[in-house]
Amino acid sequence: MTKLDPTCMADWQLAEAAEATMKPLSQLAEELGLLQEELIPAGRQLAKIDQKMVRSRLAGRPQGKYIDVTAITPTPLGEGKTTTTMGLIEGLGKIGKNVTGAIRQPSGGPTFNIKGSAAGGGLAQCIPLAPFSMGLTGDIDKITNAHNLAMVALTSRMQHERNYDDAALARRNLKRLDIDPQQVQIKWVMDFCAQALRNIIIGRGGKMDGYEMESGFAISVSSELMAILAVSDSLADMRERIGKMIVARSRGGNNITTEDLEVAGAMTAWMAETLNPTLGQTMEGQPVLIHAGPFANIAIGQSSIIADKIGTALCDYHVTESGFGADIGYEKFWNLKCRFSGLVPNAVVLVATIRALKMHGGGPEVKPGIKLDEAYTKENLGLLEKGCENLLAHIETVKKSGVRPVVCINSFYTDTPAEIALVKKIAEEAGAYAALSQHWLKGGDGAIELAEAVVAAANEENNFHFLYQNNIPLAQRIETIAKEVYGADAVEFKPEAQAKLQQIEQNSQLAGLGVCMVKTHLSLSHDPTIKGRPRGWTLPVRDILIYNGAGFVVPVAGDIKLMPGTGSDPAFRRIDIDTQTGRIHGLF
Repeated sequence: MTKLDPTCMADWQLAEAAEATMKPLSQLAEELGLLQEELIPAGRQLAKIDQKMVRSRLAGRPQGKYIDVTAITPTPLGEGKTTTTMGLIEGLGKIGKNVTGAIRQPSGGPTFNIKGSAAGGGLAQCIPLAPFSMGLTGDIDKITNAHNLAMVALTSRMQHERNYDDAALARRNLKRLDIDPQQVQIKWVMDFCAQALRNIIIGRGGKMDGYEMESGFAISVSSELMAILAVSDSLADMRERIGKMIVARSRGGNNITTEDLEVAGAMTAWMAETLNPTLGQTMEGQPVLIHAGPFANIAIGQSSIIADKIGTALCDYHVTESGFGADIGYEKFWNLKCRFSGLVPNAVVLVATIRALKMHGGGPEVKPGIKLDEAYTKENLGLLEKGCENLLAHIETVKKSGVRPVVCINSFYTDTPAEIALVKKIAEEAGAYAALSQHWLKGGDGAIELAEAVVAAANEENNFHFLYQNNIPLAQRIETIAKEVYGADAVEFKPEAQAKLQQIEQNSQLAGLGVCMVKTHLSLSHDPTIKGRPRGWTLPVRDILIYNGAGFVVPVAGDIKLMPGTGSDPAFRRIDIDTQTGRIHGLF
């Protein structure tokens, strides 16, 4: 294979070259310890893993070391968390460790918009890139269909209840649910960023054309079904969770679930195959389990519990990924995912870039598509040191969970030795490990220092514990997260959120649900324009959603849209296909 050089090759070109010599699935599975009958082929380059068969065979096997990868507050360009996850897996392979990883499937929204496909970058990518980026083995399509089936069931039921009296409903074996059109809790979903569909009117026309009401679309990966996939432990567990999904309330104030609509079974039928993770690989041939979805600012944002249980059973080291910074992704990993799974991390990697730290120190605005100011490419120790306040906040967050973090300085060629030394000094003085990693440029060879630091951290005993217990009042748990993780002085519940808070606290079945915060990923606060380590501020909670099936409530802080928008220079402008070879160009 031609030498791969990230400095003069695009990510898709690097991936395409690596795919020419990627391991056959049969070899990859055998090296991972899977039996051939445990693979479910999905085209030429991918396969799903029969999770029920594998977990039954591996029951009782000792658990390998469990590593979570999170980050500081990123710039809008991202700081290479998935790239670091891939690089760490490659680095652990280079030092002879038996390793696997788990990452989330990318959404079509960011893939065709600004953020890209989330396969990593440079010589630290998950391959095959094109299938990974464009639908993979269909899990998000299945989630979209199952979710929209619930909306079909709900809206058609509203139409029938309007058109028929109780006797006519009874002849159709239907019970009047008396759904309040002002209290429908879900919208339609699609897996693109489509701001034009956030708020729509449906059901226009005559009485046979549906129920006219306000509605809209959210992005598919924000659906409660994606959260259910991430936390489900079996098909029976998934079926029970889907049946508990609250889709609306009646005029009398009762919760209406998918079970009430008699659609939960059909939704689970759509979703059944999504329980099986997809098997991919790094560019250096280590196995990667791809399962569940992104958007930790509006969803749980974790690779699945099932993938992590398979990975920790098969390998000595299993690396999993949490979305965005430690204030969002790691906090949800810590207090939701680990509580659901019973798994405890042995090490936590905190990805940082000198570029992002300079931004948090007061550097010029960083925007996609705009050339970086020279402040980010020239040495400036004062700006960097001030920005390390953000790093320190995230180090403290991880330490509050009882784990000593490993700060990974994700290297850029413009970083100077003095800047690297300063970040290492600050991180180590704060009680963290610190390692420079050049995985983007050198693959596993560039991640050896990081891999060795992670092994050292994973071999230390830790005192992992949750930030709060679920038996304390919901408002107190929200305030604990806001103060202890975000650094807020207080929480202000807006009227709609206050009303829902009272409703939840009065319902014993809802009061003990976990807390999955919705907040911008671009700041420790609710305001994406406030960088560094904000002090003296109040977190506004404007709404609280109930994800009863997933097992948590979702407080919404600030102005967060469940349907993102497409920017003026989206990635789809540069994506095309070679009509002779069928190869896709332009993905990143």
